[in-house]
Amino acid sequence: MTQPFELPSFYVPHPARLNPHLDEARAHSTGWAREMGMLEGSGIWDQADLEAHDYGLLCAYTHPDASAEALSLVTDWYVWVFFFDDHFLDMYKRTNDREAGKAHLDRLPLFMPPHPGTPMPEPENPVEAGLADLWRRTVPAMGEDWRIRFAESTRNLLDESLWELANINAGRVANPVEYIEMRRKVGGAPWSAQLVEYAADAEVPKEVSGSRALRVLMDAFSDGVHLRNDIFSYQREVEDEGELSNGILVLERFLECSTQEAADAVNDLLTSRLQQFENTVFTELPVLFAETGLGPEGRARVMAYVKGLQDWQSGGHEWHMRSSRYMNGGGAAAGSAGPVVPGAGGGPAGLSGSAGLSGAGASGAGAGLPGLPAAGNWWDRYAIGGIGTSALDILRNGAANSAAVNSGAANSGAVGEKAAAAPASAAGPAVRRARSHGHVPFQPVGPSRLPEFKLPFGLSLSPHLDGARDRVVDWAERVGLLSEHAGIPGTGIWDAESMRDYDLPLCAAGIFPDATADELDIASAWLAWGTWADDYYPVVFGRTRDLAGAKAANARLPLFMPLDGTPTPEPANPLERSLADIWERTTGPMTVEARGKLRESIEVMTDSWIWELSNQIQNRIPDPVDYLEMRRATFGSDLTMSLSRLSHGRSVPEEVYRHGSMRALENSASDYACMINDLFSYQKEIEYEGELHNLVLVVQNFFACDYPSAVRIVDDLMHSRLEQFQHVAQHELPVLYEDFGLDATARELLGGYVRELENWLAGVLNWHEACRRYRPEDLERHFGAERDLVGSVRSRAAAAGAAPVTRAAPAIPSGPTGLGTASLRPRPSGAAAPVN
Repeated sequence: MTQPFELPSFYVPHPARLNPHLDEARAHSTGWAREMGMLEGSGIWDQADLEAHDYGLLCAYTHPDASAEALSLVTDWYVWVFFFDDHFLDMYKRTNDREAGKAHLDRLPLFMPPHPGTPMPEPENPVEAGLADLWRRTVPAMGEDWRIRFAESTRNLLDESLWELANINAGRVANPVEYIEMRRKVGGAPWSAQLVEYAADAEVPKEVSGSRALRVLMDAFSDGVHLRNDIFSYQREVEDEGELSNGILVLERFLECSTQEAADAVNDLLTSRLQQFENTVFTELPVLFAETGLGPEGRARVMAYVKGLQDWQSGGHEWHMRSSRYMNGGGAAAGSAGPVVPGAGGGPAGLSGSAGLSGAGASGAGAGLPGLPAAGNWWDRYAIGGIGTSALDILRNGAANSAAVNSGAANSGAVGEKAAAAPASAAGPAVRRARSHGHVPFQPVGPSRLPEFKLPFGLSLSPHLDGARDRVVDWAERVGLLSEHAGIPGTGIWDAESMRDYDLPLCAAGIFPDATADELDIASAWLAWGTWADDYYPVVFGRTRDLAGAKAANARLPLFMPLDGTPTPEPANPLERSLADIWERTTGPMTVEARGKLRESIEVMTDSWIWELSNQIQNRIPDPVDYLEMRRATFGSDLTMSLSRLSHGRSVPEEVYRHGSMRALENSASDYACMINDLFSYQKEIEYEGELHNLVLVVQNFFACDYPSAVRIVDDLMHSRLEQFQHVAQHELPVLYEDFGLDATARELLGGYVRELENWLAGVLNWHEACRRYRPEDLERHFGAERDLVGSVRSRAAAAGAAPVTRAAPAIPSGPTGLGTASLRPRPSGAAAPVN
């Protein structure tokens, strides 16, 4: 069969290593699979299938330092999970039998009881038998926090198979954001990450397991694993199995581009996610350790976990290159770094004159090396190889495309007709990393380009709007948001004129058209507080790079949101005073539980502003996936959504709101609203505020494309999220109602919640179109003086012959660094390309 595309050149920054206990794990897993009934007679596999897939080799590469016992157990887990996948495909996906598939999945949690001694039912098939055996053998060695997390990941992995089945039944291909979110659950890499904790004896301490840093590490790891798998498995999944859940297919449809272009774009996203992983390790973990007071033992466990995830990425790549399960015929992927095996020595092939594998030449095909086939051309796939040579792959990819650094002007080609953007594959990993740090702020971009907003939901406005407009200004005056206070930084950023221009009651009136006058006043005040605070943090903490000050400010905010009516301290500034006032007005009739949820939504928003400040300090344009997921928090989506949900009381079970369909409903609505804001605010943020956090800019940076092309991509993504919102509401929620057995009252409440989200979207769009915050003439009135000051400083510096006043990108090493690596770094042949 002809390959549908050539494999791209992968970013593999760590050398793969092979566990010396490979043969023992292979033999053990074969015997175990037969004992569990997974081989002859199962109708799914026979021994030849298992040997061809070689999960022992996968685990030996992904867990190179595990003990023999741990490696055998982990290999059994992977045999089980791949058997489950193939069993579910054959029994339920191919037959489109959702009812039977759900019944099968509903029984599996019975074999993962939270307490090790809990009785289990009698297994009825190899999947149940394997899970019961593995659970009994694994959980006694791990703590309660890990058991809870691992059981949840396993349930997600199993349950979200129904999502894949539903999409196959509907003939539906997910949009890119939906796909990334669901692939983490369906693909099982979070599950793999938690097995790393077991295999590496690196259980993550409970004090940090729920932190953003650990979540991002697991998410970035997961996305890297899944995107890599999508590239290798496209031919089998899409062309043979008719699978619709593949990242290349998703981007083919979304960008309307060729399979090769989509594969290259998926590989670029894979690279970006791995670089997000690295950024999190070096910039967020040290801060997390210091702020939580995690001791040396806990820190060592976290870093062992990080190392284990790195090993998994490199080993997983090597296994994909060699497994018969996948397309791995070479092509452009011949540039990837070669494997490292036990006992291998020598230097990089092509540099030292030898292949570097125990003295074997390139034609030796790995003969005599433990765990490798005696024949074949696997070594010929690699241009270079040997211990520590993966850095040379980064060097080659970066040097070959150094001219692509300037993201502002780049627009070298088209990915499809719908979203004309340069392929991100034009830049190697080093160039991509440099470009993300090379943005020059305050560049003139002209008026924001706005696409056609095809929102099908009608707008209704509260009849109390006019009165709310006056009352919110009076409230803002009373709590100090509109006054300048001597000695208090950031005060005076708004005045009554700007407050009326921004017209937050108009937004509230559209979001809550049925609100009473008091309810509309409260909603208007919350929107005003959040918008004012969002302006306040960059002015007070961003310009001075005062991350510690921002965190100190956040730490005080809960004092003004008591859950039990505790008196609040004296506010130190308008931020605290306004919050205390509106909290008291809002939470009087609420239960303690409802207050806790509201406070959590506010803390999620304010914590996300710390993330923005951290990126500003690094002058780093965020990774696309990290940006989209954090944007929901920076926009305050949870806060405004929680205000409407609080009225639902206990008529709807909380687990319904945690269900994947409900999260998809809310996330897709939130993303649409956030993209509206990013499109309208582009000129304000990029030209007047020097911002980095705008999806249009993130897309420009990722695809190395121009502003109009980025707008087209954002517009397409925005409307694909709207289509998903409608799909979930029309097709997934009725199934959810049946699955949970919801009564008429609960169904009516959730139907009303969908309408509230529709009102939310209509109100947000109407506010952006009508308010006086984003139009060019309003930007000049509100921000022009500050923009002119920046321009004046630059002009004076240029006239004096000084360098432009910009934040230069940090120097990126052009090759390996450290003791003894000078000879490996190329000498420059001319001036370096500018980082702009």
